[in-house]
Amino acid sequence: MKTVLAFDFGASSGRAIRGSYDGKNISLDEIHRFENVPVQEDGALCHDVEMMLREIRTACRKCGKTDALAFDTWGVDYGLLNERGKLIALPRHYRGVQTQAALEKAEASLGRHTLYRETGCQVMGINTLFQLLSDCNAAQADTLLFMPDLFGYFLTGEKVCERSIASTSQMLSPVSKTWSAPVLEACGIRTSLLPPLVNSGTVLGSYKGSKVISVAGHDTQCAVAAMPCKEKENAAFLSCGTWSLIGCELDEPVLTQESSRAGLSNELGANGKINYLKNISGLWLIQEVRRDFAAQGRKYTYNDLEQMARASTPFACFIDPDDTALSRPGGLAGKICAYCAATHQPVPETDGTVLRCIYESLALKYRFALEQIADCTGKSFDVLYMLGGGTKDKFLCSLSADSLNLPVLAGPAEATALGNILLQLYTLGEFQNMQQARQFLAESQSTTPYSPHHSAQWEEAYQKFKKIIHT
Repeated sequence: MKTVLAFDFGASSGRAIRGSYDGKNISLDEIHRFENVPVQEDGALCHDVEMMLREIRTACRKCGKTDALAFDTWGVDYGLLNERGKLIALPRHYRGVQTQAALEKAEASLGRHTLYRETGCQVMGINTLFQLLSDCNAAQADTLLFMPDLFGYFLTGEKVCERSIASTSQMLSPVSKTWSAPVLEACGIRTSLLPPLVNSGTVLGSYKGSKVISVAGHDTQCAVAAMPCKEKENAAFLSCGTWSLIGCELDEPVLTQESSRAGLSNELGANGKINYLKNISGLWLIQEVRRDFAAQGRKYTYNDLEQMARASTPFACFIDPDDTALSRPGGLAGKICAYCAATHQPVPETDGTVLRCIYESLALKYRFALEQIADCTGKSFDVLYMLGGGTKDKFLCSLSADSLNLPVLAGPAEATALGNILLQLYTLGEFQNMQQARQFLAESQSTTPYSPHHSAQWEEAYQKFKKIIHT
C-alpha cells in the first residue's frame, strides 16, 4: 500500500487530498480544506503565504505518515526571495496586477509574434514576464519561485522550477524546454533570478519522513495527466475550474502566426507532451456573480444558480467571457448588463438571465476555441473529456456537448488532485509510465456521458456570438 498527500491549491480554496493505492484500487480522502482569500499588502492584492503554510502543516499533522507529498497550484504567480532565502513581500495576485505598460514594452522590444514564437505562450497581461517587469521588488530579488515550487522550498530548502509551471510564464521555450535567452535579454531579466529547471517526478527532499516530490506544478497539467483517455484517441480536453482550459495533446509545439493570432498556448505536460490550449475564463464568472448577488442581499446556493439558469430563456444575450471589462472582481452583474447594452443586445432583467448568459457564452467560447485549435493543428476530434470541478455542473456539461456538437465524457471531478497523486505514484515506481496510469483510470474511474443535441438554434446563436465578440 502506498499513501501520498496531494496539495491542490486553487485561486479560491486549498485542499489536501490523501491518495491510497494498493496496486488495484485507488481511494481519495479529503484531509483538510481552507479558503484561499487574497489579502492586501501595501495596496496590492496578494497571496497569504504564511496562512497557507500554516494550513499545509495542519494538513500534514492531520494526515500522519505518508510515502510522499506534492503541490499543484494555478499558474503565473510567484514569490521573490532575497539573498537570505526569505520572501521580500507576499506574492502578488494576478488579478490585482497592472501590467499593460510592461506588456507593451515587451512587445515593442521583441514584437508580439517573436514573443510568441520564443515562448509558445498566449500573450496575456497576467503572465509572469509582465508581472515581473512591473514588480518593484524584482531588482533586489535573488531568486524567483513559482507558487508550487515556493511551497516545496519552504519544506525542503530546495530552489527549483518545474517545467509545466514555468511554461505559463512567457519566459520558457517549448522547443528547447529551457529559459528563452532572447526574451530574457530583450526584457532585461537576469538569468540568475531563475532557478534550475526540473521535470515532473523530481524528488526534492523530505518533510517529516515523507518524500517531497515536484509533480506538474500547474494544476491544469495535473488535471490533464488524469484524463482517462485511450492511447491514440482523437480526444480534446476541457479542464474546467476557476479557469477553463480547452485543448489537445501534441508531440511538437505550434508556433505559427495563425496560432499566435488565435492566442493559443503550448504548455508542457507531465508526460513530455505539449498541451496545446486556450485559456478561457471559467467558473470564476459564476462564483463572482454569486458574490455580487449576495452583496445585494440575494444569497443563492450553486444549485440555485444552475436551476435559475436552466429556467431562463435561452440565447437571450451573450458576452465574451474573456473581455477585460469582465475580468476584475466587483459588480460583475452590472458589468454584464453594460456589456450587453454596449453590443446592442437585450439587457438582462433577472438574475437568471445573467446566469444563462454566462453559461451559454462559456459553451459557445469553448466551440470557438476548439475550432481555432482544429484549424491550427489540422486535427479533428471525436470526444471531449471534461475534467475538474466544473464537471459537477451538469448544465454546463450538457451545454458544452450541445455547443460543440461532440460527445462529452465528464470526470473525474477531482482530476487535478488525482493527477497529482498519480504523478507521485509514478515517481514512486507504481506505474511504468503515465499512459499505464491513464489506462488504470479508464478502467477504474467512471465518467458521465453527455450526448450532443445540436440544433439550428445553436448554430444561429454561434453566428451571433462570433459577431458580438468581434465587435
